[in-house]
Amino acid sequence: MMPDLKSLFGAAVPPMVGLDISSSGVRLVELTDAGKDGIRVERCAVEPLPRGAVADGNIENLDQVVDAVRRLVKKSGTRARNAALGMPSTAVITKKIVLPAGLSEEQLEVQVESEASQYIPFALDEVSLDFDVIGPVASSQDDIEVMLAAARREKVEDRVAVAEASGLKASVMDIESYAARAALDRVTAQMPGAGAGQAIALFQVGASVTQFSVMLNGVTVYEREQPFGGNSLTQDIVRAHGLAFEEAEARKKSGDLPATYATDLLQPFLESAALEVTRAIQFFFTSTPYTKIDQIFLAGGCAMLPGLLDMIASRTRISSAVLSPFKGMQLAPGVREQQLRADAPAYLVACGLALRRFG
Repeated sequence: MMPDLKSLFGAAVPPMVGLDISSSGVRLVELTDAGKDGIRVERCAVEPLPRGAVADGNIENLDQVVDAVRRLVKKSGTRARNAALGMPSTAVITKKIVLPAGLSEEQLEVQVESEASQYIPFALDEVSLDFDVIGPVASSQDDIEVMLAAARREKVEDRVAVAEASGLKASVMDIESYAARAALDRVTAQMPGAGAGQAIALFQVGASVTQFSVMLNGVTVYEREQPFGGNSLTQDIVRAHGLAFEEAEARKKSGDLPATYATDLLQPFLESAALEVTRAIQFFFTSTPYTKIDQIFLAGGCAMLPGLLDMIASRTRISSAVLSPFKGMQLAPGVREQQLRADAPAYLVACGLALRRFG
């Protein structure tokens, strides 16, 4: 049997929480089936991480991350013990391959391992693998298209270890960009015509990285990462006001800063963010056959910064909105609507992971 990437493409196991481990914090979302009312948000919580505990998608300090997840689980009040976690896109190699139709499961595994060895720059015994049969090849009914995914075993095991040390079971290991797209797909399905024919751009502005992707008719046609995020604004606050990084981050979120902050620090950051977005879009146009974007969605921890949405809409002249992955969902009595609305864009990946409960 090939090493398993913890059911990357497998069926979900209810009840289950989505657990997003990022460089700034850990986030948990639990969703339930609300019958004819659709999906209900049962629990939603976040716990900050010490700086450096997670860097570039790698868990650098296991104990600090475990402590944060334990606090998060307790704070959320969830009784679910199954969890869906995400791997950073940069840590996972994905490849579509074509194989003969009619192979048994065992034959498929052998073929996938053989094909994987051509694309993976590591020894197969150092790798966790999974695959999914997409379907027949349009031009050949004798062949099928298969998606394979591979990640360094140690990186998968780090996340499994965090879950287990926190009293959870890693039932599903997804890819963060796939989880984000699953949450986005739910929102675009609520657009006029379900967004058909619309080129939809998603900018996830995180602590240190901005992830840019473009979707068209449910398919990701472009992905790119840029080294830009909210930490640079926090560092500016540290330098300008002599605060510790954690305090600067907290004050940035609460707005508890001197009046000069808006003009001296926030405005230049917003200008830089808007420039990053416009450059990314121009690069998309020049490096692909596509010539238009119909809708921009902003997500990530920086999406709610005052003035960011208006500046991006103004600079790009494209319809722009802050993305709430919880749009159209019911809220359980214990979920604070005002807090959820303020933090929703940062829960995109956690919400997408939680959606794996529904298969």
